Amino acid sequence: MENKSKKLVIITGYFQDESYGLLGPQMAATIINDHSEYQARVVAITNEYDKNDLKKALNTFFGDSPVVVGFSTLGGRTDLFDFAKALKNDGVITFLAGPQAGVDFKGEVGCEKYGHRFKGLSDCFSFAIQGPGQQMLPLLKAGFHSDISRFDGVLVKNEKGHIIEKPSIAWDDEYLAKVDWQNIYRLQKNGFEPFNVDCAQVIAQIGCPHASKDREVIIEYPQILKPKEDLEQKKPSARIHQKGCSFCDVAADKGFKGAVSEDAIKQQLACLPEHPDGTKIAFELINESPLPKLAGIFKLADDISIQLSQVNLTMRADYFLKGLDKLEAALKIAQEKNVRILLASIGFESFEDTILHNLNKGVTRQMNLDTIRAIRDLKPKFPYHFGYLKEEGANHGFIHPTPWDSPKISQQINRTIAMYQLAMDILPNHSTPLIIHHASGLGDWIRQIEIKEDIVFERIGTTIAWWQTEDKTLV
Repeated sequence: MENKSKKLVIITGYFQDESYGLLGPQMAATIINDHSEYQARVVAITNEYDKNDLKKALNTFFGDSPVVVGFSTLGGRTDLFDFAKALKNDGVITFLAGPQAGVDFKGEVGCEKYGHRFKGLSDCFSFAIQGPGQQMLPLLKAGFHSDISRFDGVLVKNEKGHIIEKPSIAWDDEYLAKVDWQNIYRLQKNGFEPFNVDCAQVIAQIGCPHASKDREVIIEYPQILKPKEDLEQKKPSARIHQKGCSFCDVAADKGFKGAVSEDAIKQQLACLPEHPDGTKIAFELINESPLPKLAGIFKLADDISIQLSQVNLTMRADYFLKGLDKLEAALKIAQEKNVRILLASIGFESFEDTILHNLNKGVTRQMNLDTIRAIRDLKPKFPYHFGYLKEEGANHGFIHPTPWDSPKISQQINRTIAMYQLAMDILPNHSTPLIIHHASGLGDWIRQIEIKEDIVFERIGTTIAWWQTEDKTLV
């Protein structure tokens, strides 16, 4: 791979002082390295990077080769959008990939009519590609100076300024079976330096089952637009049709595509790096409803004679309650094999029913509390092989502030936190403010309110600032 003359870098957002793997970018790079003439490298960029250092590192890596830079999993970082645009203006081929690549390239719904809406990133990137990573292969073979608009999953702006989009292909287990976890680099003063990841991912399910349920949701207006007096009686609202949680843009992006084959999962397990003792490093099992098949992961590992060390689970509270018996059965196996199961993140999000309804979580405050009680009851049974605590590496979902935080709601949440001692073991050290991506269900909610009330909410990159209305009327 290192001898290939054609090169490609995939830049992705990252957090300082972390060492986790990135499934999407690293799997895409693996596909490109294994099936094309290109050498692809993943570069993780923190918020603290220096643009000049990044440019120097890119120049050193590419040398005399044409510069091709992809961007994926950016988390709405406008600094990386600006960097991509500067590269494109210098003649570099830049492309946007990963979740929401298509909608972010095209821009917010109605942006051509309403000037304040997010205009999209087509000026920052030569093209975007949405969906499975193998769609890059025919494009790389044909070359970037060909008519790339004909390739699956590609979005590109034509000479008239119109965006041409071709639908993506279906997910294929053949390309979901291998990940090179060593192929990830950090930016340092002297260039790109590799580092070893201590937690990887294994994808067992694409999308979320909750995202398969289409329903009409009535969402209250944000608190800043409610009348000062008589708050509890007058509650204006807007209606949206939503699949999945109303704040989740990934649900709109992927929906629910179903399970990955056992053969592909086994190959992913085999790809995991090893500790010095021969056990595989910890990994997050990408499956929003993992408990029914959790015990089967141990069997798949046995089939290929590997020893696991830790399985991290990210899931919903209602799916936890439904699969509690399955989890206990899997924990008994984990205890026998000396493997740790960590509830890395339960998406509680709130402990107040109004907010949970507006988020379209599909759970109630009581379901969340029942889940916490069940988790706490389970811990003494498997003290060494079951984890859920903050100090054990868990970071459970708690969204605050939200647009609906009234004094009464805040009082109710604080009472619940105190009554059930949630700060002791459940709540993260820092809550996550509600982020409204322009393509999420709450993006539709905001746009309805803007039109009905003739107001404008500020846009910050791909995000709608629900807490800030601008002092101008809708045009």
